[in-house]
Amino acid sequence: MRRTSLLLFFTFVFSALALTQQSSPSSDHLHFHGHSWWDKVKVLADDKMEGRDTGSRGEHAAQEYTIQQFKSANVEPAGVNGFYQPVKFVSRKIVESESSLALLRGGNRELLRIGEDAIISARIMPAPHVEAGLVFVGYGLKIPESNYDDFAGLDVKGKLVVTISGSPTGEPGAVASHYQTAAERWKTLRSVGAVGMITIMNPALVEVPWSRIALNRNQPAMDLDYPEFNETEGEQLSVYANLAHAEQFFAGSGHTFAEIAQLAKEHKPLPRFPLTVSLEAKTKIEATKVESANLVGRLAGSDPTLKNEYVVLSAHLDHVGIAEPVNGDRIYNGAMDNGSGSALLLDMAASLRTDPAKLRRSVLFVLVTGEEKGLLGSKYFAAHPTVPLKSMAADINVDMFLPIIPLKVLTVYGLAESDLGDRIKEAAQSLGIPVQPDPQPQRNIFIRSDQYNFIRHGIPSLMVDVGASPDSPEAKALSEWRHTRYHAPSDDVNQPVNLDTEAKYEEMIRRLVISVANDEHRPEWKPDSFFKRYAQGR
Repeated sequence: MRRTSLLLFFTFVFSALALTQQSSPSSDHLHFHGHSWWDKVKVLADDKMEGRDTGSRGEHAAQEYTIQQFKSANVEPAGVNGFYQPVKFVSRKIVESESSLALLRGGNRELLRIGEDAIISARIMPAPHVEAGLVFVGYGLKIPESNYDDFAGLDVKGKLVVTISGSPTGEPGAVASHYQTAAERWKTLRSVGAVGMITIMNPALVEVPWSRIALNRNQPAMDLDYPEFNETEGEQLSVYANLAHAEQFFAGSGHTFAEIAQLAKEHKPLPRFPLTVSLEAKTKIEATKVESANLVGRLAGSDPTLKNEYVVLSAHLDHVGIAEPVNGDRIYNGAMDNGSGSALLLDMAASLRTDPAKLRRSVLFVLVTGEEKGLLGSKYFAAHPTVPLKSMAADINVDMFLPIIPLKVLTVYGLAESDLGDRIKEAAQSLGIPVQPDPQPQRNIFIRSDQYNFIRHGIPSLMVDVGASPDSPEAKALSEWRHTRYHAPSDDVNQPVNLDTEAKYEEMIRRLVISVANDEHRPEWKPDSFFKRYAQGR
């Protein structure tokens, strides 16, 4: 899209935006009312942004808009090329007409239907041909800190392991999540000689229906196009199996998937055993190069010394773009995911510019690309920051915080890992909002957004969501949203929002930023945090 047409578009949007049907908060102690945030979401999630897919013209349009907003807020460029930090990707797409999956059983070849029975992941570079026996390894975890090992006593050398997602009760959620990342999974599999894995979703953890996953299975996957980030080199195959048809993997093993699924739903220990079938996979990949960028801006602090340190506010600007239609709509607008977080950063920049409070530390606004492709933009930024790594005192990540219900509680991911958790409790308490840790750690949200890459480089980090008490009407509303709108075209600007919730949430983030920026002492990891190890040697 040409720059002139973008400017006309933004002018039109700002003149034509109507207020959302929800009432705005009237409390005069809040610096926000929700309307300016929602106006920004409407721009970022407009159809003309085409879903902001990584490297697309829609994402580039969103980046141009973001930079305009930064300049209006007197945010200084802090990238490599102005606000931009270029990032290179390789895009991989399965050529389904030349790819196949089959179970080999007793001399028979049972063809699996790609899309119906299973899909091949292009997040790793699959080998052109794989034929290997299968071993069910339960949750597929090896956690040295608790001497937990799903591979003990099993021979998986040269095999494909079959796992069900989740972890057993008793394993700390954040630690178990860490060991379920792609890089940590492959470290474990490589150490025991496995060549790849087949993952079956735990019925208790399903967010997106299989039908929607299968619908968009041909969307290209991406990886960073730099050798240093090849964390799964040597892995030959990654497959996701439809739990509705998973029984065929277990036939003849002495166990049923129904038995396994029931135990996994309750996070109980699982049996582990060889399966009586092998899998043959033939895969053809089309690979192309893609370029995008992270955006980095700075609001300078006032303290002669502390202004050289940063409170990082991060959010991902990308979404999944244009894909297969749902109810005739092909644009996956990403209003909540993550137009909401991106708009909050822009709103916050404007607020901090006009606020009389003088921040001692600087604030670094980081809007990353490629989050939907596997946290890739933040992975690159954390490894190659545009400011000294040691200067980043903390990261506060904002991703799909869902201001769609009344704000009765905040859910904080990483609450117990650093004293950022204590600071956010204070900020929330000042607004009369209680705080809870992740009520569903099995969903692995702690390692599924960009704060995780800051954590892996030793920076105290957390993410905050609008939360709900278990089994409450609000919890049901959040669950229903994830089931119907998450990664669907209906995550658009036509959905209802609660501006009172947004305003209080944003005020809480603002108070947390000011607290960290003005405190003489930087945030620190708790002595017993598993993730403290990443800060050693910084």
